[in-house]
Amino acid sequence: MTLDQFNFAGKKAFVRVDFNVPLNESFEITDDTRIRAALPTLKKILADGGRLIIASHMGRPKKNPDPKYSLKHILPHVSECLGVDVKFADDCQKAQDAVAALKDGEALLLENLRFYAEEEGKPRGLAEDASDEEKKAAKKVVKESQKAFTKVLADYADCYVNDAFGTAHRAHASTALIADYFDTDHKMFGYLMEKEVRAVDKVMNDIHRPFVAIMGGSKVSTKIEIIENLLGKVDTLILGGGMTYTFMKAMGGTVGNSICEEDKLDLALDIMRQAEEKGVKLVLPIDSKVADAFDNDANTQFCLSKEIPDGWEGLDIGPKSMEAFADAIRGAKTILWNGPTGVFEMENFMAGSRAVADAIVEATAKGAFSLVGGGDSVACINKFGLADKVSYVSTGGGALLEAIEGKVLPGIAAIQK
Repeated sequence: MTLDQFNFAGKKAFVRVDFNVPLNESFEITDDTRIRAALPTLKKILADGGRLIIASHMGRPKKNPDPKYSLKHILPHVSECLGVDVKFADDCQKAQDAVAALKDGEALLLENLRFYAEEEGKPRGLAEDASDEEKKAAKKVVKESQKAFTKVLADYADCYVNDAFGTAHRAHASTALIADYFDTDHKMFGYLMEKEVRAVDKVMNDIHRPFVAIMGGSKVSTKIEIIENLLGKVDTLILGGGMTYTFMKAMGGTVGNSICEEDKLDLALDIMRQAEEKGVKLVLPIDSKVADAFDNDANTQFCLSKEIPDGWEGLDIGPKSMEAFADAIRGAKTILWNGPTGVFEMENFMAGSRAVADAIVEATAKGAFSLVGGGDSVACINKFGLADKVSYVSTGGGALLEAIEGKVLPGIAAIQK
């Protein structure tokens, strides 16, 4: 069942969204991207005359309730965005009366689902020195009570909509388990989730070649599964960011004070070997922009990435690398970008990431399909004002990374089965 096929008139719809938005010290929203991303789904249900139950988590609360993570902080903005006076249930497990009072075209926001340990299925309050047996017993108790928690949520509604791609990799009560209480005609993806699933499927399974992936990030170890999966799919793999210097060191280079995983040098060499065996062109930064301190105003110079002097650290790619990266990207038909090439938050070290973004925009204009995803890449493309010039910008974060790794995401599987 799709959202467009379903008529929500008179139906109570439980919609799992990702409203885990950043707040400042005054509990004001500093970036409402996630809220705006869910609006088309929510407005469709209201326009049909549905009774909307909005559910989300925020942060990682360790107690119930935790005022710091209350969704009450975002209620006024959600009401403003939807154009209706959204009601609030201050306990997601005791909202029966509030749900029953809903009329057609009305909306209710439930309090933070993670105020309950049962949402994630993880025990809380265990002593740090708890034995394995104690941990196992606590986990069993939470898992058993998770079923009851899930059923309460499911009983609120006639249908279930998952529009929270950002949590699709979690087998939590509201993201996956709840779907089992609804048949295939009464559970569906929201518009955002639908677009995310389609975009990931296109870049991983409907590949137009050449396929170029650009991977950034500080550590090889955090991206190894993604890299290994991509080596079986891409024609060219561009690696940048801090992980560069682990490769340089592995090849016998000197990296000064740059980030380097000394215990992953063999892994870096193995990745290079795998790329060669699979006929994948591996592009590493030829040169780097280095600084004598991790500071925007530090002294800088350009040098070969494998010849960084003592006391200096690589904080971005250099001009030769920018040109090599851009050349590889410009000819691509499918592009995946996850991770900046340097410390783009600092103005003096954003040029490499900007060069990558510009090349992706150029290739997209010539017909390539480009997917940008992962927190820092999304921040990059937004900072440069180029989000509307690429094919798709994913809101997924961890969910996108696991999808790229080739894993089945519980939140997606629960709707599709």
